[in-house]
Amino acid sequence: MRSELFSQRNAEIQNQDRWTLQSKKMLRTVITPNAPMIATKGAMVAYQGDVHFTHQGSKSVGQFMKKAATGEGGNVMRVEGHGEVFFAREASNIFMMSLEGPQDALTVNTSNLLAFDDALSWEIKRIKGGVGAMASGSGLFNLELAGRGTAAICCKGEPMVLDCSQQPTFVDPQAAVCWSSALAPQIKTDVSIGTFFGRGSGESIQLAFHGPGFVVVQPAENAVYSAAQA
Repeated sequence: MRSELFSQRNAEIQNQDRWTLQSKKMLRTVITPNAPMIATKGAMVAYQGDVHFTHQGSKSVGQFMKKAATGEGGNVMRVEGHGEVFFAREASNIFMMSLEGPQDALTVNTSNLLAFDDALSWEIKRIKGGVGAMASGSGLFNLELAGRGTAAICCKGEPMVLDCSQQPTFVDPQAAVCWSSALAPQIKTDVSIGTFFGRGSGESIQLAFHGPGFVVVQPAENAVYSAAQA
């Protein structure tokens, strides 16, 4: 059988590296018995070998209570065994983040998270903002990753990195991909009576960042996430 489909550019990149970008939109990972991985449910598109996927339980009572109350973190699975696993989500671009120690931490919008090393610790974090945060429908609860290891993150389109140290930075909660955990974003609302009658700008809720650190923004918005989807 002949086809340009079988050209080398479409073939699997075969190596023993833990993380390899098969393309900008697909990630190849190597799983071994002593190096399991945590991934978001639905992120796996293919695998080869003897690999098993199980629900990732909570590592502490506090984590269990947060998962039960928010639904956040309930959509992660444990990947174990020996083989190769391929991750992707809706043909989004993928980039890697390497955390380099106990003081290194990153907060990620779960909708943009693909997978991360089991060596990394993770915690559900709440963004303060009261009624405005509840109205946003997304970005209220996110996952904070910390320690030494790598995380794979997807982005709808090409990512943009904003420096938040020079001036206040405001981002649509649906477009915020990840940010430095040293930052403490809050919900900013511009809600008026017109908002409730369909005469608002459509941009009444933002995440406000200011301080030493960065936020990654995608040129698209995620679908509204709810606990029922977890």
